[in-house]
Amino acid sequence: MNKTELVNAIAANAGLKKDDAKKALDATLKAVADALKGGDKVALLGFGTFAVTERPARTGINPATKEKIEIAAKKVIKFKAGAELANEIK
Repeated sequence: MNKTELVNAIAANAGLKKDDAKKALDATLKAVADALKGGDKVALLGFGTFAVTERPARTGINPATKEKIEIAAKKVIKFKAGAELANEIK
């Protein structure tokens, strides 16, 4: 599902115009991104939790040349599905 399809689904399920659904989705995504940038977790009960974690530096191997390379530390976003979402998928 891409963003357009998601907007269409939101509009249909919530009885909104597509333009209003797109604005709501954009606002939601911006709020989640801003919270993660600020170091907060975003927990949506029944859906899941978004959190930023630190991935430490490590040594890797370049598959083309087989040389060892140093991979820098970085922050990554992790998502853990909530119980209700996990049960829906089963």
